[in-house]
Amino acid sequence: MKTMKNLYILLAVALFITACDNDLDQSPPKQLEASALTDLTGVLNAAYHYQTGTATPLAIMGDFRADNMLMDEEPYPAFDRFNSDLAGGDLVEQFFRPFYSNLYKSILSANNVINNSTEANDIAQAKFLRALSYFKLVMVFGDVPVNLDEAPSAEDLTIFSRQPAEDIYNTIIIPDFQDAIAALDNSGLSSGRATKVAAQGFLGKVYMHKGNFSGAATQLATTISSANSAGISLESNFANVTNDSSSEILYATQISTSIPSAYTAGTGFAGWFQGGDTKSLFPLDPDLTAAFDASSAAGGGTDLRKDLSINPTLSVGNKYNATLEQDFIELRLSDVILLYAEALNETGSPATTVLPLLDDIRSRAGLNSLTGTISSQSAIREAIQDERRLELAFEGHRWFDLVRTGTVDAEMGQTINSNYYVFPIPNSEVLASNGIITQNPGYIN
Repeated sequence: MKTMKNLYILLAVALFITACDNDLDQSPPKQLEASALTDLTGVLNAAYHYQTGTATPLAIMGDFRADNMLMDEEPYPAFDRFNSDLAGGDLVEQFFRPFYSNLYKSILSANNVINNSTEANDIAQAKFLRALSYFKLVMVFGDVPVNLDEAPSAEDLTIFSRQPAEDIYNTIIIPDFQDAIAALDNSGLSSGRATKVAAQGFLGKVYMHKGNFSGAATQLATTISSANSAGISLESNFANVTNDSSSEILYATQISTSIPSAYTAGTGFAGWFQGGDTKSLFPLDPDLTAAFDASSAAGGGTDLRKDLSINPTLSVGNKYNATLEQDFIELRLSDVILLYAEALNETGSPATTVLPLLDDIRSRAGLNSLTGTISSQSAIREAIQDERRLELAFEGHRWFDLVRTGTVDAEMGQTINSNYYVFPIPNSEVLASNGIITQNPGYIN
């Protein structure tokens, strides 16, 4: 999946970085340089480029905050302490600030294309990226500032005000994905570009996060049908699911040594899981090992995903090859299928309809079908959640799944204040806004 990584993108990204290199860490309203560019193809490429700055932070938040991975060296174990410690400087600079800043840069570039381009396909791609950016922001931070302008006024402090996540879903994320679906086709598959099927899948996931299970079931069913028509299929071998050439990728943020990544804060996501950062040399949480063992015991075989995902002896994850260029898979077919099964279960579909959806995923893992073994909605709900944990380990989903399904306390084994379901706003953004941007409760020292 390296088609997109060619010379014209490298030049476009270099142009954009050069324009912004004195202002990379400013708050969103100060990212004014994008509006000065008249090459809107370059601006669209920049919107894609800035997504590379979100891969590692999102993966770390998704798995290290949850019960899959552990940090070793202070202050990083704050990921497992549900208090204000997570707002500490080192953690903010390495994860939350790059995530926040790069998403707003992507949004600013997308706004420029949406507001100024006459190319319908470019506008649709930009809307996809803007929706994806705001979706990531509200999942991680909750309420966030909204900017739909390519050149916001530095004097207009109202754009700093955080808007309710629900409003952002309803007025930006959902409409932008819907517009992208209407205008895109699937010609961008395997190129790192936005496609109709990717927008369909993300919209289904958005509905799941909003608890709109009926809408999600319809949308995810459409996604699966579109994926099949586009030649997207489950990999026969689980070892291949995170390869850049995997047949089940609906959308991935492409990362390459040939293009400077927007994430410059240290170890990439693959290295973190493999113990490649001194802050977490032995990152594997024993609870994940136990979950794989329980899956084997209950599944009538050996869960093949265990040896392909973790190394309990070394206490590391081995799902990725950190010596290779590794794209960050944002959405793949297994994820969509499991969400679809969950949506059907939540809307009252019978076990005989829901459980067969898991069969191909489970058989690939060397496990038996669950059909006929469980039937209650609650048992199926738990089975799907367990399947998502093991199938999608280290892909940045676990924590957000726990929050989305209301199972944080049950799965983490402790009572956790809901303030800590989201992450701290970088303090630099609070200060840059003269306090108009407010910190999330629980992270105020």
